[in-house]
Amino acid sequence: MQEITEKGNLLDSQGNLIVDGWARQPLRDVNLEDLNFYSLRFLQPLRTKRWQYYGITTPTHYFSFTLSHIGYLGPVFVYVLDFETCKYQEETVNTLFGRGVTLSRDSKEGECHYEKGALRVHFSISKDSERRLEVSWPDFGGVPFKADIRLGLPAGHESLVNIFRYDNKRFYYTRKINCMPVQGRVEYGYDMDVASHEIRPQVYEIDPRNSLGNLDWGVGVWPYRSFWIWGSCSRYLPDGRTLGLNLGAGMGNDPDLADNAVILNGRIHKISRVDFKYDTADFKKPWQMKSRDGRLELEFVPFFERVAKTDAVVLASEVHQMFGRYNGKVVMDDGEQIRIDGLIGWAEEHHARW
Repeated sequence: MQEITEKGNLLDSQGNLIVDGWARQPLRDVNLEDLNFYSLRFLQPLRTKRWQYYGITTPTHYFSFTLSHIGYLGPVFVYVLDFETCKYQEETVNTLFGRGVTLSRDSKEGECHYEKGALRVHFSISKDSERRLEVSWPDFGGVPFKADIRLGLPAGHESLVNIFRYDNKRFYYTRKINCMPVQGRVEYGYDMDVASHEIRPQVYEIDPRNSLGNLDWGVGVWPYRSFWIWGSCSRYLPDGRTLGLNLGAGMGNDPDLADNAVILNGRIHKISRVDFKYDTADFKKPWQMKSRDGRLELEFVPFFERVAKTDAVVLASEVHQMFGRYNGKVVMDDGEQIRIDGLIGWAEEHHARW
């Protein structure tokens, strides 16, 4: 697994991927203007996929916000999961050919947004040090939803960056940031004030002392039929350190170049290829995850299944995203072994025709 340490472009002037491998920071410029995989270049945007997916894990809830442009469509979606009750709500807007969706050039700075009437989803990045998520969704399952959230990225905090190579100038460039301290508030639904008997918005205050955020950023030209597995969590350990997991399989032509790492207090500890065992007939059964270098051995026990399906003839997608608890052990680069006991995260299987 080659570690990329030099800055440069992602593509050469002929649209060829210059390098594949992994990095601790996004060192390669996203020069999509040099894409060259179709002779009729005006068709290229239909096969180019870009997204920014944010997740916020609090002690009680998971809040997720996504802006994406996948060529044929521009899916914009928000979902909320209550860990205790498993109450779940998701709302999605699919805009044809991604009209109205604006995404920044890369994952380090810029503005991303979608707006239609009173519905507004806006992400802003200030030189990779602070991210702000502003969301207003007036009809979110019949009630209004508002969020104003800030995620910090401490200096020197490492993220897992991968550049995966496919055939015929196809590739996937991804950055996963785990364990960003997050603060802000979400207004979702209504609550009765006991003293005044007034109905007020239900407010969820998000505290950086117990809540962490993650980013899944990606851009690429995928094969038409694609598959991946992704597992992740961002949580505080009992000793106050932050621990993130990012596990993956199915991407690129090299099975040994995988999206696997443990992120301890902002430092990447790279893990080898991980074997996943789970039951596709019943995703709620426990998953087993074991790395071939022996440094990671986990059981993931789901308690909720999120299913997202799209079937639009040429475009189809099916995701089984399981929320659950990770248990087991991971070993750091210096040999420290950390026990993982009931850390809430997720694991998903995704099949796409896009």
